Parts: sequence; structure tokens; C-alpha cells
Amino acid sequence: MTPHISAQKNQIAKIVLMPGDPLRAKKIAETYLENPKLVSQVRNMLFYTGNYKGIEITVAGSGMGCPSIGIYSYELFKFYDVDYIIRIGSAGSYSENINVYDIYNVKEAFGESDFAKICAGVDSRILSSGKDLFEKIEEIAQKNEIKTFTGIAHSSDVFYRLENSVEFAKKNNLDVVEMESYALFATAIATNKQAACLLTISDSFITKEVTTAEERQNNFMKMVELALATAIEL
Repeated sequence: MTPHISAQKNQIAKIVLMPGDPLRAKKIAETYLENPKLVSQVRNMLFYTGNYKGIEITVAGSGMGCPSIGIYSYELFKFYDVDYIIRIGSAGSYSENINVYDIYNVKEAFGESDFAKICAGVDSRILSSGKDLFEKIEEIAQKNEIKTFTGIAHSSDVFYRLENSVEFAKKNNLDVVEMESYALFATAIATNKQAACLLTISDSFITKEVTTAEERQNNFMKMVELALATAIEL
């Protein structure tokens, strides 16, 4: 047990899929896992462990933002001996070529804080995903004829920005925006583990398309299935 996770050590799998929304974690677990068991619900951040095609997997909410996922991912890596975390979340598109419901596999995350310096001793605004895990996702996507986009994600600390978001993205060569991958990659570096981030585009800064919360909860399953297909081959 840790201050933020009440599960016993043997109740958390070596592979964790991590959506931001705890209710999305619940839906994923109940849809895909055999005999899913609720193993932690501190602060209503729901963690479920079950089996998928014979492989034990935990699906756990992370909350929003780098501080939140930073706490959960560090505790999972450090105190629960988790080897792999795949964030499965939503993102906004800065690109006219990346549209709503497209899947984005984050190769690098651009952060806006000193999180990586403080957590992992890495003084850089850009962090890479786990190379082996990133490449495995791409391999599985190709095998299953799932198109993915990849590049640099903006891991923003501010949802309501003063500066124009698209102009900021152009200056920094950013494709999409979300709020967690930078901290997840930092905690993986700090603990010598593997992390990746899969995103489904929920809205576009270019076309102004926007999905509802219900659509995000129910219609992002292709990304989830890609993460699960990757998990069983790790």
C-alpha cells in the first residue's frame, strides 16, 4: 500500500493501462478483462485487475495533469514493481492532418515544467517514450492494420492558455496536446521502467470538431484494443 493506492502489492499486474478518467478505467476493465477486481479506490481513483487472453493486466485511472499521473505512475513503478505503463488518453490536434478519432502514439513529450529535473534529474523539456514499448505498439498497429500518427505531443500544464495554442504548437513543432505524458515518461526514467502514451484525438484546433465526454468514454475502444494487443506480447 502507498498513500494513494490501497491495493496489496500482489493485486497490481506488471502491465498497467492508464486512462485519465477513473470511470473510463471501470468501463475498460468491465468490457475487456475476465473477472476484473476493484483493487483500489482511494480518492475514487479506480484500479481494476483482471485477465486479458491469459495475461494479467491492471487498468487504473491517473487523474488529470502531470502531478496526478506523476504520483500514481511513480508509486506503481517504484512500490508495486510495475514494468510497463501505457497511458491511454485523449488529445487535441494541432495539425490539419490529424483528425478526430485518429490514434497518436507519442514518441516524445514536450513539457512545460521542471518535473523531469526534480523527479528524474533530467534537465530537458523533451522526453522520449520507452523505445522498446513505443516500437512494440507500432509493430502491433501495423500487424492489425491500425493507422497511427506519431511525433511530439505537447504535455501542457495549462488548459486555458493566454497565448494562442496553434501558434505555440507551430513554434515548437508539436502535433497534439494532452496533459500527462511528460510526467509519465519522467517517472519511467527515474525508475528505469518503460512507459508509452497512446492518444485518441477528441478535438481539433484546426477544424474545431469536439467530442462529448460520453463519446470519449465509449468510442475510443480501437486505441484500447491496440494497447491490450500490445500488452499480451510484452
